[in-house]
Amino acid sequence: MCGICGVVGLRHATPIVFDGLRRLEYRGYDSAGIATLVDGKIDRRRAAGKLDNLGALLETSPLPGTTGIGHTRWATHGAPTTCNAHPHGTERVAIVHNGIIENFEALRRELEAAGQVFQTETDSETIAQLVDYHLAQGLAPKDAALKALQRLEGAYAIAMIFAEHEGLMIGACHSAPLAVGYGDNEMFLGSDSLALAPLTRRISYMEDGDCVVLTPAGVEFMTFDGTPVRRAEQTTALAAGAIGKDGYRHYMEKELHEHPLVIGQTLQRMIDPANRKVVLPDMPFDLATVPRAVITACGSAFYAGMVGRYWLESIARLPVDIDVASELRYRDPPLAHGSLGLLISQSGETADTLAALRTLRQNAVHILSVLNVEHSTMARESALVLGTVAGPEISVASTKAFTAQLTVLACLTIAIARARGALDPLGEEELVAALLDLPSRAADVFA
Repeated sequence: MCGICGVVGLRHATPIVFDGLRRLEYRGYDSAGIATLVDGKIDRRRAAGKLDNLGALLETSPLPGTTGIGHTRWATHGAPTTCNAHPHGTERVAIVHNGIIENFEALRRELEAAGQVFQTETDSETIAQLVDYHLAQGLAPKDAALKALQRLEGAYAIAMIFAEHEGLMIGACHSAPLAVGYGDNEMFLGSDSLALAPLTRRISYMEDGDCVVLTPAGVEFMTFDGTPVRRAEQTTALAAGAIGKDGYRHYMEKELHEHPLVIGQTLQRMIDPANRKVVLPDMPFDLATVPRAVITACGSAFYAGMVGRYWLESIARLPVDIDVASELRYRDPPLAHGSLGLLISQSGETADTLAALRTLRQNAVHILSVLNVEHSTMARESALVLGTVAGPEISVASTKAFTAQLTVLACLTIAIARARGALDPLGEEELVAALLDLPSRAADVFA
């Protein structure tokens, strides 16, 4: 879960990018770095270990420039060293990359045979060397980037800057999230909206196979073959204040104390308190006729799914299968036509869960996702989304996101039980009353 933050504009880029990387620390990392354009040339600062190490380096060796990209890396190919830290690059181009380039070994052999000189052990450097090779052949940055993207295989989100091209940044993504942020005479690129939260609330989410060309004046979206496309600009509800510690010692303590609010906000979306009834959005399929459910997720979301399976079978009397998302594709289970695929993810970008979603959809399964980020890739590819309203969860150990997922699953269970005739009105009233009591009970725990 590496992190990307980039900016093109009129302000000093390094503090903006560094603060963006700080907001992405929750993803985990073992090295970090920033590259900017200084007098038309690419300059970099990189450090192994904590982001504070990079901060100390920037104190002694400042990095000016108004066009910059930054990255926090989890080592996959190559040890977590300064040399292997992002950004990677040459004199012509610098890149940051999330994901894995699956065909990097073949590309590296080809590029080395063509005279490109590699400096690291990473798959990511292959991107920079491939773009550099095309730049050396005389292609303009956009054309060089597009030609390189057509050769890459795997999952990736990429940001690039180019020597002698002040105010230009190119981004691309395939099976990895990337968001574009809109400012006044500046544009931003980030792994997710959290990286951009204090900078802008105007965001476009890139889709698989998108390439973007950013300048301070705006953005141009296109596919990898250069065909122009349009991506909607959205207003994110995430505010900068949502990611502070609010006086708590650490994020876990803060997020534990947010349980009453999160549970209450989630219930408010799903329950009519006056009539003691669960009220879901209009369904694009009939819950009463669903023959079976398939729950799939990863990590703590999978544990929430295990509880949901128990509720759905015992209360709604709906048969349920459950799989860790990374295993569902390979198990290749028989799927009844018209079954309910219930997917759970905090981010809506969990790669294995997204792959499982696509497998289920190919098998004519109705897709309902329980998500905390309702503009995520999974949200766009689901028939229906039930939001958990948990807000950003920075703590690595899941707290309020897990509890919010259980809250949604409880409400969904009641709705399915009612639709299937497994729960009478009195039974629904009793369960809803118990759910409505949850926020105050949670508040008592933390009082």
